[in-house]
Amino acid sequence: MAVHDFNAQRLYLDAPLVAGARVRLEAAQSNYLLNVLRMKSGDPVHVFNGRDGEWRARFDVAGKRSIDLVVDLQLRPQEGGPDIDYLFAPLKRSRLDYMVQKAVELGVARLCPILTRHTVAERVNLDRMRANVIEAAEQCGILRIPTVSEPEKLDQLVARWPSDRGLVFCDEGADTRNPVEALAAALAGHTAASWGAPPRLAVMIGPEGGFSDDERRRILAVPQVIRLSLGPRILRADTAAVAVLALVNATGGDWR
Repeated sequence: MAVHDFNAQRLYLDAPLVAGARVRLEAAQSNYLLNVLRMKSGDPVHVFNGRDGEWRARFDVAGKRSIDLVVDLQLRPQEGGPDIDYLFAPLKRSRLDYMVQKAVELGVARLCPILTRHTVAERVNLDRMRANVIEAAEQCGILRIPTVSEPEKLDQLVARWPSDRGLVFCDEGADTRNPVEALAAALAGHTAASWGAPPRLAVMIGPEGGFSDDERRRILAVPQVIRLSLGPRILRADTAAVAVLALVNATGGDWR
């Protein structure tokens, strides 16, 4: 039996959701539902805001271009997910879009762009990243909306690394033995008192050109680091993201 109704139209709303609430849609949302999906007054739509769970709401057409949604029934309570930060060097546009969407689907809590010596992207479009986060959540039945952090320089990030969060560092120079066994063994060496249970983790993926030698030394100096290879082949950054997040979920996240 399916967990979610994927035939229903889902919509993210940046508004409190309670029974009886009336929410005026933005112009772009109204246009999409009225003119693209051809929905009519009284039609149901599933709505969520990342805080109050998922609710059924119904159209109330307030004018030619305006729609109110009237919230009437909670369908699912708010759900959480693994406490995983995803740290990545921004990529060029289309590949970054893909990587952000897959990270959301794989349950990360926070998306944290890092600026490295070999970062490819000249600028980071945070608004576009947030739009991709919402789109992925709408399409995949996800209720939690990961936060998108401001870009931060790598050296500043590792200099203040917290003692209560493990850092899974994807390094092509690490031992290529079974990464599942390697990560499981590393996590087994830490107690709930240190990183929590399930553990609080961060995953770090480098830029297309890899980390510089100095950057690698700085990362490996972090006491909480887990140096991990993703196998005998060099993966593109967006492919590596999917591989390592699946690995982390299977060993230390909510796939167990």
